Amino acid sequence: MSANSQFGLLLADIWSDIQAPDVIWQIGVLAVCLAVAWLFSYLIRLREVQADKAQSSGRRLGRRGFKRLAFPLSALILVLVARPLLAHWHHVNLLSLAVPLLVSLAVIRSVFFVLRVSFSGAWLATFERTFAAAAWAVVALYITGLLPDLINLLEEVSFTVGKQKLNLWLILQGIATVLATLLLALWAGGAIESRLAAAEGLDTSLRTVFARLSRAVLIVLAVLIALPMVGIDLTTLSVFGGALGVGLGFGLQKIAANYVSGFILLLDRSIRIGNLVTVGDDKGEVTRITTRYTVLKGLTGVEAIVPNEVMMSSVVKNQSFTDTKVRFSLPVQVAYGTDLERAKEILVAAAAAQPRVLADPLPKGFVVAFADSGINMEVGFWIADAHEGTLELTSDINLAIWHAFQSAGIQIPFPQREVRILGEK
Repeated sequence: MSANSQFGLLLADIWSDIQAPDVIWQIGVLAVCLAVAWLFSYLIRLREVQADKAQSSGRRLGRRGFKRLAFPLSALILVLVARPLLAHWHHVNLLSLAVPLLVSLAVIRSVFFVLRVSFSGAWLATFERTFAAAAWAVVALYITGLLPDLINLLEEVSFTVGKQKLNLWLILQGIATVLATLLLALWAGGAIESRLAAAEGLDTSLRTVFARLSRAVLIVLAVLIALPMVGIDLTTLSVFGGALGVGLGFGLQKIAANYVSGFILLLDRSIRIGNLVTVGDDKGEVTRITTRYTVLKGLTGVEAIVPNEVMMSSVVKNQSFTDTKVRFSLPVQVAYGTDLERAKEILVAAAAAQPRVLADPLPKGFVVAFADSGINMEVGFWIADAHEGTLELTSDINLAIWHAFQSAGIQIPFPQREVRILGEK
């Protein structure tokens, strides 16, 4: 029987069921199944709102996924149970039509949930619309009976790659299977990452390394498992793998070096999130470490994206590697004839009065040198939050020194030059 005749019979059966009085049984049973499924999903959502918020993030992720699938899965189970029971007395064409629709709804919701958990970006909405359209198109082909004819047409387009004979249907099966296993791998990777994020006592860099390694391993395993499931021999990918290796060896050396350097940085923990570092002309707080680059956010808000290879091959000044305390010094020049002991007291008091200046070690004043125009002095102090910036702090200390010098009658000299003209009469 052709697909068109099957579709015609399906429409005729549904039309005859609608005209018959006992169609109310099909509508009623379907409505009850959907209502019970909606009530079940509503209770699941209500229970999630009332659940303890202190539960682990991995458990919350699983509950979110179950909440999205509760309605289509429960409705599908109820329809599958009710259909053979009702078939003893009435037709069940409407229930048969509801089964593929509920299956496609469950698949679409599960795929969208995994994508939203694993990725973010403007492309996600476009991909979701495309996937939903493809899923509903497959359902439409199945309902109309055109799907078997389309599969036969795709199987007729075949070709050979090495010793492996492939056709379009086999390739589409492989793509679908790989996508399905990849979604499962990404969901598992997201769950592992959530558990790692909630783990106490684990360094941030190690969390990032373990999360990305687990996700990479799961993706590779997903591909290795999916392709043999549809009958594609993995040895057919040897040529592609060899070409990829040659490309990485010659054309992608810098990229490969950045990725290797990124994993080394994350593993040896020489640079961590929150460190204040200086690399060449770039200085800022480390806000993100990826496998390819490190982000430094400067005090002005400008973010510098530094390749990890540069971080590995250059000298990196880390102001908070083993200790967050950093020493700063402010130079001051006073006039000759100044009471230096009194000047030192003023310098120390001006620095110690600032709340960000540490009391241990104490601020200290120094007589540095006897210069041409005056005596060079310096006040040294320590702070523990250099990532908050130092311009305002140094400004406040300088202003306090200026006012104290004015009150004590201490002068800050400025360069003076005396020009004598010789030989004038």
